[in-house]
Amino acid sequence: MSNEMEKTMPVPQISLMNRIKNMNTQILALAAAIIIIMVFFYWATEGSYLTPRNISNLLRQTAITGVLAVGMVFVIVSGEIDLSVGSMMGLLGGGAAILDVWFGWPLWLTVIFTLCAGLLLGTWNGWWVAYQKVPSFIVTLAGMLAFRGILIGITSGTTVAPISDQFSMIGQAYLPDMFSMVAGGVAIIAYVAWQIKQRNNNAAHGIAVEPMNRSMISYTVLALVVLGSIALLNDYRGVPFPVIVLVVLMLAGAFLARKTAFGRRIYAVGGNLEASRLSGINVEKTKLLVYTMNGLMVGVAALILSSRLGAGSPSAGNIAELDAIAACVIGGTSMAGGIGTVFGAVVGAFIMASLDNGMSMMDVPTFWQYIVKGSILLLAVWMDSASKNRS
Repeated sequence: MSNEMEKTMPVPQISLMNRIKNMNTQILALAAAIIIIMVFFYWATEGSYLTPRNISNLLRQTAITGVLAVGMVFVIVSGEIDLSVGSMMGLLGGGAAILDVWFGWPLWLTVIFTLCAGLLLGTWNGWWVAYQKVPSFIVTLAGMLAFRGILIGITSGTTVAPISDQFSMIGQAYLPDMFSMVAGGVAIIAYVAWQIKQRNNNAAHGIAVEPMNRSMISYTVLALVVLGSIALLNDYRGVPFPVIVLVVLMLAGAFLARKTAFGRRIYAVGGNLEASRLSGINVEKTKLLVYTMNGLMVGVAALILSSRLGAGSPSAGNIAELDAIAACVIGGTSMAGGIGTVFGAVVGAFIMASLDNGMSMMDVPTFWQYIVKGSILLLAVWMDSASKNRS
């Protein structure tokens, strides 16, 4: 019955042209921000910032924050928050290192255990938020402290190292040059074919579509950016494996958000909780599953982090939750819920990683790095609030 009500309930929608206009404005703003950052750090580092080696390092940095942002964006869109992801990532990564170094578990078993543990910890947070009605700020703040305490306890405050060569491949491996180029070309062709099919279907049903010449320009720019990036990375050692993981999760998250009933429920719950409940949506189950999914993303990020560090550290993941939240907000996610995209969150993660990388190359003192990142987060939230007040 609830599913029938959900299908028949009229949902107010913004016109397609307005959606395209708003999306284009956001994309242009993010592109402009990236260009400004790149040009500034290129000048400040005398060209070292845009070398193939540093771009590869930058993308590997982005992968960790980006994976966290893929999970975090759904949490924020649902109207909640998760302050525990940094400590949870440290705990899961430390646990994976212990299983690898101290107990000698095979890689496949360590990966499965870590991902399952992430699912359980995410479900734990979600149960308190969804069914016990404890504010998510309090639940995840408690988790941030508890998970960090457990990590320090199980590692005795020491670094667990060195991890095995197999484990290190997760965060440090590179794809062969030719394979990357072929895979990139196939992915672009598949994406363009799918977009054209969607366009034809919309046109056949009388739905307004973007002019074909504008679409072809977009596809050409996308192909140049993707293939150019692969060629640049191949000049160093190839496309880093963590970047492939991020791209796959980003595409999966975007599909979930735009093409599934569960994704629509998440946006509905974040947009109007009571209306969603009255329409038959199981609000509690939806929020529980969002936190469970977020825990899985934290598990993936934990494996990449520990593999990249080559160890499990008691301080791993410190304040990573702030980077993930900032990435979502910079990418256009509203802290009020109901608005946000996975693509925007990943681009926001790239911007945050770009700032970290550039300031580190300039030897900017750590306290200034925190001040800059905090100021950017405040500015992004202020802009989100200001745009809502104008509307």
